[in-house]
Amino acid sequence: MNVLQVLAAIAIVIFVIARQLRGEPLRGKRLILLPAILAVIGFTSLGKGGRHLTTTDLACLVISAVIAAGIGTAQGAVLRLEPRDGVLWARMPVYGLWLWLALVASRVVMTVVAMALHAPVAGSSAPILMLLGLNRLGQAAVVTPRALASGVPFAPEKDGRPFDVRGALAGLLGGSGDAPAPGAERPAEYSGPTASYDRSARDGLRDRGRRGRR
Repeated sequence: MNVLQVLAAIAIVIFVIARQLRGEPLRGKRLILLPAILAVIGFTSLGKGGRHLTTTDLACLVISAVIAAGIGTAQGAVLRLEPRDGVLWARMPVYGLWLWLALVASRVVMTVVAMALHAPVAGSSAPILMLLGLNRLGQAAVVTPRALASGVPFAPEKDGRPFDVRGALAGLLGGSGDAPAPGAERPAEYSGPTASYDRSARDGLRDRGRRGRR
C-alpha cells in the first residue's frame, strides 16, 4: 500500500471534517471543482506503477464508487445551509460523523473483499483518492440544487470574485450558459414598419386601385 496516498487521504478527511463541523462559507469551486479534480487524479493513478486492472478489479471499484457516492449524497442531505452576511454557509451536524465512519468502514470492508477475490488494485490504496473525490461529488450533487433553490448566493472565492455555478453546470451538461461577451453587438430588434414606409405603401396601393377602375 502507498503510505503517502493513505496519509494524504487521512489529512484531507480530517481537514474537511474540521471545516464542516465548524461551519464555512459555501464556495462553488470547493464544492464542485475540487472534488472533480480529486476524482480525476485518483482515477488516473489506478494504472500507475505497473498495475493492471482485471474484471474483478473493475467490479469491486464500481461497487466501491457507488457506495462512496451514496454516502456523499446522504452527507449532502444532512448538511445545514444558512445565510450569513448575505452568503450561504454550510455546517455538518455532529451526527454526520456517523456517515464519515460509514465511509471508512465501507472502504475497509471492500478492501478485504477485493483481496479475497484476488483484485489487487481494488484492494490497494490506489482507489482512495478517487473514492474520496466521488464521495465529495455525491455531496455536491445534493447540496448544489439546495443552494441554488435557496436564492442566497454562494460565497465569493478567495480572489473575491464569485464562481458562476449555473454556468459551470450548464457547460458540464452541454448547455449554453455563457453570458454574452461585454461589448458584443445585440441582434437588431424588429420594431415594425416606419411611418414613411406605411405612407408610401398606402400611396402605391391607392394608385394601383385607380388604374384598375379605369
